[in-house]
Amino acid sequence: MFRNPHSLFRALAIAEAISWTLLIAGLVLRATTGWALGVTIGGGIHGFVFLSYGATAILVALNNRWRAWPTVVALVSAVIPYATIPAELWLQRSGRLAAAWRLEPTDDPRDRTWYDRLMRWFLRRPWVLATLIAVALVVLFVVLLIVGPPGG
Repeated sequence: MFRNPHSLFRALAIAEAISWTLLIAGLVLRATTGWALGVTIGGGIHGFVFLSYGATAILVALNNRWRAWPTVVALVSAVIPYATIPAELWLQRSGRLAAAWRLEPTDDPRDRTWYDRLMRWFLRRPWVLATLIAVALVVLFVVLLIVGPPGG
């Protein structure tokens, strides 16, 4: 399904935009009808997709060897409603999403960083990687729910 970093990144960028719609709809429902459960549902979905998008942006940034600026743009775009779509388009047009998954080592000296071997191992086992990321996101999500929503 996600045969390359671009397809995974695009899917999460679109999901993040959709989750913003759910959150905003929940906020409108709460303001107009007093139905607070809409914010709970929309906010929960948005929070989980937000964290998933962030994890995906970091994975793709490491795989595609992005420098700091594109990585920061990708991560910050999740904070601004609907900004993940233009960020994904910019990253695609600038060629930053064109690479394949780096499954094998190369002669490139950048391929010898401390995380490359581990990343390749996980990329060759996508179900293990997906499970690990999902478990980490669930744990982080639960911790954030215990801490409470932003702003109290």
